[in-house]
Amino acid sequence: RTLIIGSAIPIAILVTFILMSSAGLTLNIMTLGGLALGIGMLVDSTIVMLENIYRHQRERRGDETLSVAESSGRAASEVNSAIVAATTTNLAAVLPFLFIGGLVGLLFRELIFTISAAIVASLMVALTLVPALAGRIPARREALLRRGVNRFFEGLQAGYGWLVRQLLRVPWLLPLLFIAALALIWPLLSQGRQVFLPNMDEGRIYVSVTADRGINLPNMDRIVRRLETLFSEQPEVETIFTQSGGSVFGRSQYQAANRASLQLTLKPIRQRGIDSRAWVARMKKAVKKLQLPGVRLYMRVRGIRGIRLNRGEDDVDLRLQGPDLETLARLAEQLVVRLREVEGLSNLSHSSEDVSQEISVRVDRERAARFGLSVEDVGRYLQLALGGIKVTEFLQGDRSVDVRLRLSRDEIANPADVESIIIFSRSEPRVPLRLGELAQIELLPAPSSIHRDQQRRVVEISASLGKGVSLEQAMQCVDKALEGFELPAGYRIYDGGGLEQLREGREMGQLLLGLALFLVFVVMAVQYESLRNPLVIMLSVPFALIGVVLGLQWSELSLSMPVWLGLIMLAGIVVNNAIVLVEYISLQLQQGVALDAAIVEAARLRLRPILMTTLTTVAGMLPLALALGEGAEMLQPLAVTIVSGLSFSTLVTLLLIPAVYRLIGARAG
Repeated sequence: RTLIIGSAIPIAILVTFILMSSAGLTLNIMTLGGLALGIGMLVDSTIVMLENIYRHQRERRGDETLSVAESSGRAASEVNSAIVAATTTNLAAVLPFLFIGGLVGLLFRELIFTISAAIVASLMVALTLVPALAGRIPARREALLRRGVNRFFEGLQAGYGWLVRQLLRVPWLLPLLFIAALALIWPLLSQGRQVFLPNMDEGRIYVSVTADRGINLPNMDRIVRRLETLFSEQPEVETIFTQSGGSVFGRSQYQAANRASLQLTLKPIRQRGIDSRAWVARMKKAVKKLQLPGVRLYMRVRGIRGIRLNRGEDDVDLRLQGPDLETLARLAEQLVVRLREVEGLSNLSHSSEDVSQEISVRVDRERAARFGLSVEDVGRYLQLALGGIKVTEFLQGDRSVDVRLRLSRDEIANPADVESIIIFSRSEPRVPLRLGELAQIELLPAPSSIHRDQQRRVVEISASLGKGVSLEQAMQCVDKALEGFELPAGYRIYDGGGLEQLREGREMGQLLLGLALFLVFVVMAVQYESLRNPLVIMLSVPFALIGVVLGLQWSELSLSMPVWLGLIMLAGIVVNNAIVLVEYISLQLQQGVALDAAIVEAARLRLRPILMTTLTTVAGMLPLALALGEGAEMLQPLAVTIVSGLSFSTLVTLLLIPAVYRLIGARAG
């Protein structure tokens, strides 16, 4: 039997690869995660089929009227419908996810397709290869270890059969206990910490440094070097990339002597042994000891590379919208002061803090008009002097280079030099004039950039979340802090998109879970052509939530989109064991066995395949549930959901389903 299962796994994986290739999928973290999740499920159908065949082969010993092949065929026919029903429910639960668009569909479509392909491959192998191989390999004399295992299971089956008989005497007791447990644990799920996606610890840290305006670049560079020295002394740091005096992004650059940034990359978490957020908290204390006067420093963990849930860069992103920039800056500063009182928020800042200096040129229109000059004429002279004008092209082979005429940098090194720019009057005689004679020139503070949302001016207010603080909890605290904060007419505050994304993801998860449950029920109703068995089987689904909540609480995970995906998959997986049990109860009843005897016999005989399929599925998902390896944080909540939910639902199947079938069956009888 081990040889048959061992050959079924690689063949099923090969079929899965063929299906993935036909869909144009590549090997990446999502498809490999799907294979890791599907490995345990690959052998479920094989185990159910093989256990039934092996039982028939043991029972036919001494009966020479049936060949091994005939015995295998008869055993396969008993469980064919149960295997098809279980596999179909698995597919019915997850297939709706393939038609979801947006970020959720983009992230998880390949994962779902890979799992679906693995399920289809396992069905093909279980219905064709396994019976064929089992029919050619007779049940051999049991070895000592196998006899010991069989005796253990026989004792377990006998004890379980006795327990089921006792439960059937008071069939209403267990349903009441499970309903009470579900009612007690439900608030932990509905009111617990919720996020859109789990935090992936990639070890990327962003540090923003802002000094007082007026600092020169050499002094700013000395401050940055002290920070570099501090960070480089930390054993967890692998690389440091620093930009001082502004920033460069692609072909664009921003110059500001009082601004700098450091991008740190930490070593893999196995080597550093500390969470990135904990490391940032530790380093904030170390930076304070440097005593850098006039320096504001913001340090945060960067999110998943290439995925932005907010329009901003940080965890919390608020938008303050209005027509006047000065009013926006004043209101933003007042808001930041209020939000500093909110626990769990750090790195509070707003975009209007980023101030540079500009030269303001106010032309005296009357004086300029005396010389025949307009404001536009003065502007053209400034453009010519500062920006230059193309006068010709220099050809070098096939390459042409523009030649621009402008003043040299040395002649306009400071604002005072701008006043000396020569402008010629248009009136006769042509008189050379200094720009300072025609205009008032001042050096004024100005915003480095003007942000717009839907073509309206906004100021972005950003903050980082503390460890263990959810976005929804933080926004509730923010709303309380802003109570009584009056805004002028034409101004408003709104979320930058993170909270909206979280709520949309939760609503989508609830919708897909409801659709999965409906499709699973429809598939079983069509399969059984009745409502009794599907209703009994579906009772194993809601009580799996008890195990899910316990698993999330134990592993300190939040309710996120991977958890919703795990719940959707559970809707199809947890019914498998119940299908195997209920199917055999129905088979016993068709053979004229009494209701209680049929339930006890089916429970006793199906105990072993139910336990084995559960163990293989759990074992296959255990590495992901334990987050072993880089990048496992994304799929860990999904695996924990399935492992904990399936483990508890097995208890529900073995204890609750017989009791419920007894209640419904007695009424039907």
